[in-house]
Amino acid sequence: MQFRIVCRSALHLNRFDRLIRVCIDTRSLVIDVKLTEEQESKLSLAEKILEYSFVDKRYLLSAITHPSATEGLSVKFSYERLEFLGDSVLGAIVASNAFHEFGELDEGGLTRIKVALVSGSRLSQVANDLGFADVIVFGSSEAGTGRRGLHSALENVYEAVVAALYLDGGIEAAQAFVNRTLTPHMSIDMAREPENPKSALQERLQEDGITPTYKLVETQGPPHDRTFVAQVFAGTQGLAQGTGRTKKEAESQAAKSTLARLSEFFGFGLDPEEKAERAAEAKKEKAERAAEAKKAKAEKAAAAERDRAERAAQKARRKGGKSKVKLLEAGNDQSDKDTE
Repeated sequence: MQFRIVCRSALHLNRFDRLIRVCIDTRSLVIDVKLTEEQESKLSLAEKILEYSFVDKRYLLSAITHPSATEGLSVKFSYERLEFLGDSVLGAIVASNAFHEFGELDEGGLTRIKVALVSGSRLSQVANDLGFADVIVFGSSEAGTGRRGLHSALENVYEAVVAALYLDGGIEAAQAFVNRTLTPHMSIDMAREPENPKSALQERLQEDGITPTYKLVETQGPPHDRTFVAQVFAGTQGLAQGTGRTKKEAESQAAKSTLARLSEFFGFGLDPEEKAERAAEAKKEKAERAAEAKKAKAEKAAAAERDRAERAAQKARRKGGKSKVKLLEAGNDQSDKDTE
């Protein structure tokens, strides 16, 4: 199998575990990319699993390629960018399916169904059942590690494959795959299952007109073994943080921590007297901090004034000493003249 890419200018070619042959015709640069045997076999197996033949197989190759196999190369050669797009496409498909399937459910119930269906554990399990573990292209750095990141890789590849199908065949291709592999797991019971921390937090905050958002604040470790740190925000107010091996896990942990500290952040769960007491304590603490800051500022100003006075006194003493020396020298000169 070969990929044929036509462009109008010369390209900088990087190694991607493949043989590249460049030939130039009179109008353009033509690049034929010969895949490795592993890539050939895994692409073929992936298409069988997906029951779809790609027009542009580069989308599928990127979707099944783990970041460890592309170290030192552009991020577009692994599934990371496709995972980002696939997360949104998958969410839209699942939301639409739930909306039309369960016409009597309110927003809260639909949210719980969506969150439960696209959870990392669910996607990982579905991908594993489909046989995705056999099509992921890992790099040499994963050899001998037992593929420690396989669970998160399965989840990521599922989302990346949804994006690849969307880019190659449109929303219909992506929807057909999701409806065949994931939608059968959707049920009304998901609306009554224990709430996912993110959906529980969203429902709780939306009662007060607050919509929580999540921001990735830190990424630790190499590309193939990352730890993510996410933080929940209510508008511009930063709430709790969470860590995880995937972005979704980090966000879930952040939501869980925020739920445990809602009374600290917003006073939720307190009766009117407790809220009033908490508000009075907060006001008192604020006043005490302001008083301490004012006192510290005054002490700093007084210390600075003492330093200035001390330096002035030292300067005056040095000047007075020099004057005495000059008077003594003048007296000695006069004594010498009288002696002569």
